[in-house]
Amino acid sequence: MTRASHTPGVLRYTAFSGDPAGGNPAGVVLDASGLGEEEMLAIAAELGYSETAFLTGPTDGRTFGVRYFSPKAEVPFCGHATIATSIALGERVGPGELVFETSAGTVPVTVSEEEDGSLWATLTSVEPHVEAVDAADVTEALAALDWPAADLDPALPPRIAFGGARHLVLAAATRERLADLDYDFARLEALMHRLELTTVQLVWRASETVFHVRDPFPVGGVVEDPATGAAAAAFGAYLRELGLVPEATVLTLHQGEDMGRPGTLTVELRAGDPRVRVGGAGARIPD
Repeated sequence: MTRASHTPGVLRYTAFSGDPAGGNPAGVVLDASGLGEEEMLAIAAELGYSETAFLTGPTDGRTFGVRYFSPKAEVPFCGHATIATSIALGERVGPGELVFETSAGTVPVTVSEEEDGSLWATLTSVEPHVEAVDAADVTEALAALDWPAADLDPALPPRIAFGGARHLVLAAATRERLADLDYDFARLEALMHRLELTTVQLVWRASETVFHVRDPFPVGGVVEDPATGAAAAAFGAYLRELGLVPEATVLTLHQGEDMGRPGTLTVELRAGDPRVRVGGAGARIPD
């Protein structure tokens, strides 16, 4: 991680925490118009964060093309890097509305100023969807995680959910099960490539609207993502699709605690709007 300060032109921000030591760090390149795909991938690999966002240029001053790269590959959408980039832009152009044109579609973001002067960014996902997952694939995922099937919460059945990227949702029956994460990296990576997954969204329901989540990310070359906005959007869609929460509700997701980088993601569902809103704080990471 310390290599990040030696990568020219790359800002470092954390998302879903106002503390630079919490949340999920992301690289932000505000002007990547002169960079090719191989150069973006090399920068992301050198930086070593789970994602780096590259702005390919504004179309009107507040609308930007953006590409996201993990250390191993490009991904269609990344929520935490979107939040981090929005905070960085908000510090430069002020609060207000931003629009990101991503490979997954158009993602509006609202940047607002909190009472203490800090910034808060809320993205609106592309239209999500939820699909069934084969029992054999669930069995393989559990084997890679070394989770007995009996440790799953039957009230939250496995599904693949999409909110800009694909995520396999698996619910742990206890907080202890969620905390014990020591998986077969290569085996889970192979399954995720076959199913075209970005992360596996592991969840535990603490209350009606509060969840603890973890996201293995081997396809990105990272053991675990500390805070995952795209997965949060997908998970909000999953909960609504299965009728597990009211059509209009606000959810709180806690992520990163087991990694020592706690963060908080706010997920809003609105009646009559299939899209999911994911919000959080952010902070510049000092060099």
